[in-house]
Amino acid sequence: MSDAHTRVREAAAERGLEIEIRERPAADSLEEAAAILGVPPSGIVKTLVVKRSDGSFLFALVPGGRSISWPKLRAVVGVNKLRLPEAELALEATGYERGTITPIGSTTDWPVFADETIVGRRVAMGAGAHGFSLFVDADDLIGAYDATVADITVPEA
Repeated sequence: MSDAHTRVREAAAERGLEIEIRERPAADSLEEAAAILGVPPSGIVKTLVVKRSDGSFLFALVPGGRSISWPKLRAVVGVNKLRLPEAELALEATGYERGTITPIGSTTDWPVFADETIVGRRVAMGAGAHGFSLFVDADDLIGAYDATVADITVPEA
């Protein structure tokens, strides 16, 4: 078990969150990843690190097949400017590399904003290390991190 998995498991346990970490082969598309994991594409949730103009960050939980709506997210957060940081900044902000990021066990507990479409679902997401996925009940994750649930995405074109 990697250090990242230890961190994820310990952080989940501290918050009373039940998770399952599963090894999975690399996939070339969202559809392929969903088929490997046995979930619909919308059941895979990307954790995006978003940088605020004051230098702080937040997590945006975005289901597969959807992307961040910047105007919607800015309105919910109450700011005029947000952006995706460079990969190095995301790693520095969370302790996780892009493609593995999860709010669970992040080196800093940044605020979490979850798209409303994940409510009531069991979802797969980054598990802190490449080649693994974490399964969790979205409602439990939202509760454990006191996440803000809102309409923050649009369908991908």
